[in-house]
Amino acid sequence: MKPYDMREMTLEELKIHHDSVVDELVNLRIKQKMRQLDNPVRVRHLRREVARAKTILREKMLGAKPGEVPGRPAR
Repeated sequence: MKPYDMREMTLEELKIHHDSVVDELVNLRIKQKMRQLDNPVRVRHLRREVARAKTILREKMLGAKPGEVPGRPAR
């Protein structure tokens, strides 16, 4: 999912999306350990998706604008 799509979600929807991606990542890691993973690149994509979701969740909780770092003066 693209970041602009995530930014349009409500806080609750974003939390649900984050949790589902984390669950999928856990399942893929289990398959990876058992050598049953078909697409190992999917793990990398999901890790990045989790990071995106966490970043946007944090932005929403702090009321920051996209790309703005709270507590740091603008350039």
